[in-house]
Amino acid sequence: MSTITSKQAAAAAVTAAAPSKLRWHVVCWLSLGMVIAYIDRVNLTVGLPEMVKRLDFDKAQQGMALSAFFWTYTIGQIPSGMLVDRYGVRTLYLIGFFIWSIASASTVFTTGLASLIAVRLMVGLGESVVTSCSLRYIGLHFQEKQRGLAVGIYMTGTKIGPALGLPLSAWLVTQYGWQTMFLILGLGGLLWLGPWMVWVPKSDAAARGAATPGGASQSRPPIGLPRLLSSPYMWGTIIGTFCYMYFVYYSMTWMPRYFQDAHGMSLAKSSWYGGVSFAGMAAVAALAGWAADRIIAAGRDPVAVRRAFTIAGFLMASTQTLSAFTTSQPVMIFFTIASLCGLGLATANYWALTQSLLPGALPVAIQNTAANLAGIVAPWLTGWIIEQTGSFDAPIKTIGFWLVLGVGCYALLVRRKFAPQVAVK
Repeated sequence: MSTITSKQAAAAAVTAAAPSKLRWHVVCWLSLGMVIAYIDRVNLTVGLPEMVKRLDFDKAQQGMALSAFFWTYTIGQIPSGMLVDRYGVRTLYLIGFFIWSIASASTVFTTGLASLIAVRLMVGLGESVVTSCSLRYIGLHFQEKQRGLAVGIYMTGTKIGPALGLPLSAWLVTQYGWQTMFLILGLGGLLWLGPWMVWVPKSDAAARGAATPGGASQSRPPIGLPRLLSSPYMWGTIIGTFCYMYFVYYSMTWMPRYFQDAHGMSLAKSSWYGGVSFAGMAAVAALAGWAADRIIAAGRDPVAVRRAFTIAGFLMASTQTLSAFTTSQPVMIFFTIASLCGLGLATANYWALTQSLLPGALPVAIQNTAANLAGIVAPWLTGWIIEQTGSFDAPIKTIGFWLVLGVGCYALLVRRKFAPQVAVK
């Protein structure tokens, strides 16, 4: 009896460790999940101009409402990462998805700033599990030489979401009103959960948590929080990620308003240009992840390759600052689209770079905490600067400062020699 039991246990371990045959399907589905998550982030950007006609918020209050999502989203990152490492991705993603979808739909019941902030806090709490769950799945099912493309496909959702969400939300608002827009987008996303529960069964390594024997590539034990936070590598990643996401969240929350206020575009036109910018970024992100994988497969150092792509993306993105020095609408549009597309060089690679040397969901959670501190700061600080200066020039120049700082962090701190080592017991 004991022999049969040991064989069964060994077979179960091998099954749990083996990459899922549906792993590429799941990665695409995770990307779609991120699309839905981002649509529920940016829908307020589009709906807010119509909402303030009734609710009468000033620019600073609008910035506060836009940033409220990130308060709970950011606070929830590290606890979510710990829970994912311990309990797996399947059920946590189910719970989080349900919470944020219902909360987003509940925006129709808001009557003032307090109730709007409360709803956005719940959306942020639900979405706090998304990145840790998704990258944990990818880390367990893809080797280093495949991970860039897998992360790139997944991360296209962060760009397709705004690319689709901005014009779709604008169309729904103009056709049916902002209340209907929130209901359709919030409740409609729940359809995603069916395939997720089928394609990631309870037997999947990622569904069963860190105690399940390894996956496709992550056989190393996770690194503890104190060791991570004492590492220059981790701090370079934290600061660099903040700088990257400051630009992204400015683009998600204020860029359409910049097009409208500074260049007189309509809601539909400004949302369309925003969508084009993020769509281009998504395409570059997938291609850059694939290209880095090919170079790594040829024998080059993964850390050096992904770091080079990341720095190149930051430098390309910094050209956005030039739009503050022109009054030409075509020139402004060119630099806006080119800079976001250029940032796509970094998108897959700066996330895969973290997983190259830092196993587990906790480093991803810390990185995503930094990403979403930018989500708190960028909408609020941009609104405040506009109130103080009366224009978008200073906020755009601020983006340039953060991107240059990000280049320095990835060039000087995110190096193999600074990565924390797993303690051997």
